[in-house]
Amino acid sequence: MIVTDLLDRAKTQGVMITTAESCTGGMVAAALTDIPGSSAVVERGFVTYTNTAKQEMLGVRADTLEAHGAVSEEVAREMAEGALRNSQAQLAVSITGIAGPGGSEFKPEGRVCFGLAANNQATRTETIEFGALGRNNVRRAARDHVLVLLNNALCTPPQD
Repeated sequence: MIVTDLLDRAKTQGVMITTAESCTGGMVAAALTDIPGSSAVVERGFVTYTNTAKQEMLGVRADTLEAHGAVSEEVAREMAEGALRNSQAQLAVSITGIAGPGGSEFKPEGRVCFGLAANNQATRTETIEFGALGRNNVRRAARDHVLVLLNNALCTPPQD
């Protein structure tokens, strides 16, 4: 199972993980902490559903939110970097998206932005268009994608 593998890898490498979640509402942290012994790896999780929470807990800038909206790679970057800065972790992941129902012409249902920040490395971001799968399916797909991102980050040697 990928979660057990990634937790084992993180433990072996001495890496603590933190999460910053919006549309998934803590599903990534729950998936990680469902595994016994995860306390050796999971440092903390931030559920920042509102823009105010993103600003207060993670330091996302108001001008970033205004210029790009909460569902953007720019905000995902600031969320991941803020989670890293406001924790004792060495690896942080963030998720912000439109789980549905609804969305707009410019930000459709199923659009989810991800951030991955690690000490002494450039923060990576990406956007996945999962499509209008329904709220629960978008949230599960986003959770699963983050678990793959974390696993891959732990399998890849650091880049300078």
